[in-house]
Amino acid sequence: MSYQALARKWRPRRFSELVGQEHVIRALTHALDSGRLHHALLFTGTRGVGKTTIARIFAKSLNCEKGPTSQPCGECSACTEIDAGRFVDLLERGRYKVYLIDEVHMLTKNAFNALLKILEEPPPHVKFLLATTDPQKLLVTVLSRCIKFNLKRLTPEQIIGQMQHILGAEGIAYDEEGIEVLARAADGSLRDGLSLLDQAIAHGGGALHAHEVHAMLGTVERAKVRVLLEILASGDGAALLEEIERIGSFAPDFAQVLDELAGLLHRVQLIQLIPAASAADDADLLGLAGRVSATDVQLWYQMVVTGRRDLPLAPTPRVGFEMALLRMLAFVPATSAGAAHPRPVPVPAVVAAPRVVSASSAHVPAVPAPAAHTRHAPSSAVPSERPLPPPSAQSRVAPTIHAASGHTTDEWAGLIERAELRGPVGQLARQASLIAIDDGTVRLALKPAHEHLAVAPMLTLLEQRLGAALGREIKVKVERDTVGIETPAEQRVRADNVRQQAAEESVRSDPFVQSVIDTFGARVIPESVRPIES
Repeated sequence: MSYQALARKWRPRRFSELVGQEHVIRALTHALDSGRLHHALLFTGTRGVGKTTIARIFAKSLNCEKGPTSQPCGECSACTEIDAGRFVDLLERGRYKVYLIDEVHMLTKNAFNALLKILEEPPPHVKFLLATTDPQKLLVTVLSRCIKFNLKRLTPEQIIGQMQHILGAEGIAYDEEGIEVLARAADGSLRDGLSLLDQAIAHGGGALHAHEVHAMLGTVERAKVRVLLEILASGDGAALLEEIERIGSFAPDFAQVLDELAGLLHRVQLIQLIPAASAADDADLLGLAGRVSATDVQLWYQMVVTGRRDLPLAPTPRVGFEMALLRMLAFVPATSAGAAHPRPVPVPAVVAAPRVVSASSAHVPAVPAPAAHTRHAPSSAVPSERPLPPPSAQSRVAPTIHAASGHTTDEWAGLIERAELRGPVGQLARQASLIAIDDGTVRLALKPAHEHLAVAPMLTLLEQRLGAALGREIKVKVERDTVGIETPAEQRVRADNVRQQAAEESVRSDPFVQSVIDTFGARVIPESVRPIES
């Protein structure tokens, strides 16, 4: 028996077998079940999304011996002949005479003119099913006589699901990355995806493996792209050029490599900012998420998509790709003080579970209002009254810092600066208040509104950074704040409000401003006043 292509063998024969297009299926099934059948239907959409398939199933539903029905039997002569593509009723016999015109936009002007009259006043037994990939070329008079269904491009997840179903039924071995690569290459078309799947199975000798798929499509494996990110995080320029040379030896599509790189950066950012939204297979990116700051990831992503956009303008795609990565290596975000932002310390790939516990029964006294914390305090600034141990004091035991002291928030803010806590871990630290540092344990309090920040990767990174700043191993214990201790973030907001009010008062009391108000009836808009940065 001759081989039948997967796209033909697995062509849906019932509405329930269709992938996607639920909005179209629902409208057609309701129309069939209620008997409200319009005489002309127009299906639009890109290639391979099911236009002709839906039209054939609809024709089968109309002429099934048990119909019209939204669930054709698939066994009567009408159903079997339509499935086999030899049903004369699509033109001449049966309960309904169904005219299926594919790529209807290619009809000539004279053919459209001949079609218009019958579309306007068709016999009750005639149905027109029109399909097109370019509805803009249809006459408005034709469009107004049809019910229009816009078929959507299929998502990669929908294509992956159908491929997995087919490969399981066919008994063909496969791996997940190989299917994902094919689904992205299908570009929203299931038919294109199944044609590529046929090609990949033949290329792989009856199996589907990622390295064979990449070789067939001229793309680069995700693991190799991840190596590029690891090298960029380490700042090793020589190793970066070596890896670019290794990737270039495969003569890949460099635009696809940049697309893959942008996708990985997106997954890293999700791990950093919204850990709950990360996928189950993102565990191999945890270490990278800990080593690279969130601002670095944002900057790198922008450089990647810009490099992808400018790739056609480069002397060669290889040069454009190389320059995009060298730009990522060269530029590092600056801190608010204008200094270069150093790369964070490494974080192990295996992280512990969150250590969020309820508040202890011990009463934690309130903290008096501290002095305003200036916006541009140097990173080495430490409060003078009760300095924390310097990094070199490895063997010295740190004094206990209790919440009852008058400068707890200042001391905690100073330690945050010393530990260079930026991005998500910095947000966690600034939204917490320091209870005490005792016996290698940093006790922090979080208000209920910010407890979601205390996730395992951030706690582990916080321990790493604080340990590096204090010169010894540190464990972080997070408790619930039930007494309202002021945090560095709240201190900052309070100080900013004070500065803003002072600035507004200074403007209002200025003699020149008073003169303008008195002469012209002007008024000061508070939102337009900004304090002068020190």
